[in-house]
Amino acid sequence: MNILCIGDVVGAVGCRHLEQTLPRVKRELAVDVCIVNGENSADGNGITPVSAGHIFDAGADVITGGNHTFRRREFYDLLEENEYLLRPANLPAGTPGRGWTTIDRGRYQVTVINLQGTVYMEALTCPFEALDEALEQAGNPRFCVVDVHAEATAEKKALGFYADGRISALFGTHTHVATADEQILPHGTGFITDVGMTGPVLSCLGIRPELSIEKMKSKLPVRFAIADGPCAMDGVLFTLDDKTGRTVAVKRIRM
Repeated sequence: MNILCIGDVVGAVGCRHLEQTLPRVKRELAVDVCIVNGENSADGNGITPVSAGHIFDAGADVITGGNHTFRRREFYDLLEENEYLLRPANLPAGTPGRGWTTIDRGRYQVTVINLQGTVYMEALTCPFEALDEALEQAGNPRFCVVDVHAEATAEKKALGFYADGRISALFGTHTHVATADEQILPHGTGFITDVGMTGPVLSCLGIRPELSIEKMKSKLPVRFAIADGPCAMDGVLFTLDDKTGRTVAVKRIRM
């Protein structure tokens, strides 16, 4: 089984590039399930029903979130309605939406869990404990992929080792910069610290460079805008053993 995980989609330009690129990539790589992080897919931050629609139309089976998921209030109702739209599972009880879901393909079921890190980010519930709880609620599924939306690389790596042998794969999001450490951990869990982003190549994490420079030099508020120009789609392909659910191959991609 092939699971394709796509890095943070940035703005309308990222959504367009995803729609132009993902269908072809899915065919070429014989993708069975596609997971896309969309928490930054709306221009000006967050995710909206419109940007979520573009991501699903492009071919995503599940959209995961992160610290910008709740920027747009018009998105809250859709989080409740669509079981394939996720927000981090370690948010407080009563938060709209859900932290995990299961895709049922008949002959197999794939569970997707969304977590958010707490190092250099908001003080949410411990992601390690949230992972244990989600796995128990999901019935410790054979096929399970986790998106950890986190700042600290060490936190994502620690979660990978903590989950090793209990899930199929874990990929990191949030930093918008792909790391070169794709690997299979000792007990069969596929891992990459950060899968990267889908958005403008000539940018600072998707933002126009001059605006990022102004913000960092002046230390004053700056209204960010998405950069123009060519885009890239970053992702990672995990190939899972159909019997064990563990990763047998992992490949980083950029389109």
